[in-house]
Amino acid sequence: MTTIENISLNPKQKIYFASDFHLGVPNTKESISREKRIIQWLDDVSKDAQAVFLLGDIFDFWFEYKHVVPKGHVRMLGKLAEMADSGIDIRMFVGNHDLWTFGYLENEIGLKIYHKPQLFKINETLCFVGHGDGLGWGDWGYKFIKGVFACRTKQRMFAALHPWIGIGLANFLSRKSRAKTGKNDAAFTSVEKESLYGFCKEYLEKNSDVKYFIFGHRHLPLEINLSEASTYFNTGDWLNYDSYVELKTDIERRLIASLHTK
Repeated sequence: MTTIENISLNPKQKIYFASDFHLGVPNTKESISREKRIIQWLDDVSKDAQAVFLLGDIFDFWFEYKHVVPKGHVRMLGKLAEMADSGIDIRMFVGNHDLWTFGYLENEIGLKIYHKPQLFKINETLCFVGHGDGLGWGDWGYKFIKGVFACRTKQRMFAALHPWIGIGLANFLSRKSRAKTGKNDAAFTSVEKESLYGFCKEYLEKNSDVKYFIFGHRHLPLEINLSEASTYFNTGDWLNYDSYVELKTDIERRLIASLHTK
């Protein structure tokens, strides 16, 4: 079973969850416009945020070479550093597009990085949080590729490429993947066909005390009841929905989750 991290949420503060900004696509102009919307949102939530959880695919591509990081996204990086410096707890779960973090975001920006889903106890309420890629049934091709991407030997081989080649190749492949799967990402057919819903149901069979499952990756804002006591949330994306999940406490300090779409 996943180890549990404890968080005590202050009564007048909140925890915010967002994902799938995919900064860098489809072009510089549109990416910067989206980045500015995200910065405005971060400015707004900074007024009462105790913590902000970024649930992966913040960047459409991210790979840290020893002395090089991808160009761009300076507004986002600067805002996150400012928030971290002010005492806001910023946590980032890597996604399938930005899993190659090797210390820069932690040491320079002040983020806490997670490479796999994590179980949190927030004011005695259990919350299971992650990006969501590779969970549940199906998508075996991607699960195989993810294993390749996570291999340290393969990472070193990629790092041996000149950044002009490595980053250019990665951006090309990312765009091809989006062109192939983008419409499927935004489609909803039924609860039964949602692999993350299936994962949550199976997880609950052995861990029935989890109240909230919060994931990204799906590119679709979702709030689905798993049982009378448990709910699955998906944060959606900022390519189409500008959506996020908010956690706060009521007068009795019980945790309440809600999904917001701008």
